[in-house]
Amino acid sequence: MSKPVVAIVGRPNVGKSTLFNSLAGERISIVKDTPGVTRDRIYADVTWLNYNFTLIDTGGIEPDSADVILSQMREQAEIAIATADVIMFITDVRQGLQDSDMRVADMLRRSHKPVVLVVNKVDSFEKFMPDVYEFYNLGIGEPHPVSAASMLGLGDMLDEVVKYFPEDAVSEEEDDRPKVAIIGKPNVGKSSLINKLAHEDRVIVSDIAGTTRDAIDTDITYDGREYVFIDTAGLRRKNKIKEEIERYSIIRAVTAVERADVVIIVIDATEGVTEQDAKIAGIAHDRGKGIIIAVNKWDAIEKDNTTVKKHTEKIRQVLSFMPYAEILFISAKSGQRLNKIFELIDIVLENNSMRVATGVLNEIVAEAVAMQQPPTDKGKRLKIYYVTQAAVKPPTFVIFVNDKNLMHFSYTRYLENRIRDTFGFRGTALKFIVRERKEKES
Repeated sequence: MSKPVVAIVGRPNVGKSTLFNSLAGERISIVKDTPGVTRDRIYADVTWLNYNFTLIDTGGIEPDSADVILSQMREQAEIAIATADVIMFITDVRQGLQDSDMRVADMLRRSHKPVVLVVNKVDSFEKFMPDVYEFYNLGIGEPHPVSAASMLGLGDMLDEVVKYFPEDAVSEEEDDRPKVAIIGKPNVGKSSLINKLAHEDRVIVSDIAGTTRDAIDTDITYDGREYVFIDTAGLRRKNKIKEEIERYSIIRAVTAVERADVVIIVIDATEGVTEQDAKIAGIAHDRGKGIIIAVNKWDAIEKDNTTVKKHTEKIRQVLSFMPYAEILFISAKSGQRLNKIFELIDIVLENNSMRVATGVLNEIVAEAVAMQQPPTDKGKRLKIYYVTQAAVKPPTFVIFVNDKNLMHFSYTRYLENRIRDTFGFRGTALKFIVRERKEKES
């Protein structure tokens, strides 16, 4: 069965993200003393005793706010509550019981889900316990005092949470579903793309650039196959990074790419491909991921019979270091060609994991060497003894030669092109390692 889901909810700035990070054991949620910093819900897998569960961190609930971001955060929290098996309602002992706590408690009561009431920032039980008792007035059970920052009281709190899990909640097998990271500059339509693919407003969409600050996991099933989509914060140029929040977002984009099997780089067709797009694409290229370039907002472009060709040439020119990347022209708004995304993901996944038999590989390389002689230096010629594939994701080849210094980059690229001509490897980088062997060894 699937793992139980626990949602952390509460009004802004009561320490939800600090608690989430303490339980997840890593900095996943952005923590800053500004109400409303955690805008989207974030997921992490947590283990307590023999229980594995999924923890969801939500944006703070402001029950009556008219602010566009805060009201969408409220909707996100409502989705998280609907998804959860157990809800951890976080309050703040230092701020005391607030009217908005009462309104959040009313919302939780209507959900008919088990609620564990947590009173945070209790750094001294002796000092703060009289203030903790005030939270009985919420009428949703016993308050559990904790200090997320000092890691106090977390065990007793988790013991209470797991009481509500089904008796047959068991460990899940390792997740082997394809993971797809969506990266790109702010406001190119990454969140809109995921929402369209998922057929629900899973990720906040707003005209404010950089609305998605964290990496969000979204499960999407297409044609009977499950995929995990990771939406990342929009990456900005360094001179535009004014807040620490943006710095965390860049690190998070890198870690999202690390987790992914395939990376979709979203480019705004109305802006065209930029140097910033090249920097973002480089993150995925350097890590040897399968890559798809999705040119979004294609419906907003006036076209003639050369438009696709011109856009493709410009992309290939700016992203010249990754000529293997697949290009797809789409519209997240209208849904144009979105079904092609899954088809391409499957092709790229297959190529990223492809293995080539050593015998066949060496036939191709021998033929390539016969067609174009290896380079020489001061009368000494490069000899290629043999090639073998050492790994996948990305496909990695080891080339054994007589002298590493003679193996110029251009000749490695030539061999790569011959291998690609034969086996395709669409959408994936190939990695080459050159090793030296003395003639006797060979």
